[in-house]
Amino acid sequence: MSGAIRSDRPAGRFRRMLDRLSSSPEELDSEELQQDALATGCTRICDCSDRQIVSVTGTLRTVTLRPRAGVPALEAELFDGSAALDVVWLGRRSIVGIEPGRMILASGRISMNRGRPVLFNPKYELRPVGQE
Repeated sequence: MSGAIRSDRPAGRFRRMLDRLSSSPEELDSEELQQDALATGCTRICDCSDRQIVSVTGTLRTVTLRPRAGVPALEAELFDGSAALDVVWLGRRSIVGIEPGRMILASGRISMNRGRPVLFNPKYELRPVGQE
């Protein structure tokens, strides 16, 4: 047997355990969110480009009421482990179930606003609370 390291084989159980123990909670959460996005068949936010129609899933980090041009707008930051995007519902002051920490699946056309991806008035599904 040679003393060379085999990088073509998947990491063993012990190596995976050491990786999990040495990772921060934020890194572990990000990894789980990315795996969830892939499992549901959604596009990762970091892979979204301007004017593309996408379905994304993740956790709402913040939810704020921020008027745009005198019209009420509910704005939320959606994070999927790879990047974040803004989800904006124009003409809405609140939506039942849209709150920080909630997981949602949103779909619509991405637009770029100041270099940041935004979904305006997306179709959305609230993910079951027990699934988080």
